[in-house]
Amino acid sequence: MLWQLTQMLWVGGLWLLHLGLLPVLGRIGLAPLLINEISSMLNTLLVGFSAACVAFQVLVLVQAKGLGSLWRDIRGQLLLMALYASTMYLVVRMQWPEAEHWLLFSYLVLGFSGLLLVLQPVPGWGGRVREAHP
Repeated sequence: MLWQLTQMLWVGGLWLLHLGLLPVLGRIGLAPLLINEISSMLNTLLVGFSAACVAFQVLVLVQAKGLGSLWRDIRGQLLLMALYASTMYLVVRMQWPEAEHWLLFSYLVLGFSGLLLVLQPVPGWGGRVREAHP
């Protein structure tokens, strides 16, 4: 359950920001420069939060499937890609803030890695799905 909750928070937050919040801010009449400033600040905070959530999911996957699952399992590969994209975003943001295309590319890689991760099954312990007892 922690896997799904963490995944919902960071993947849902990334997509909700760009598909929900920012278009609404434009529709209510805020100045474009103000929207860009809000977007810049929220993107950085959300990518940092996503990196923390991805690190937590890496720990859950390693505990459930072992350290080798980071390279052999598609979930591990997607988590490593998301961790790399969030790190790249934050480093470019601090070192080269005018590189808008790199920031957008990193954000999109992070977002699509999250979407592909959502489509993967939740890692389980022992290979069986736990069933609820009545």
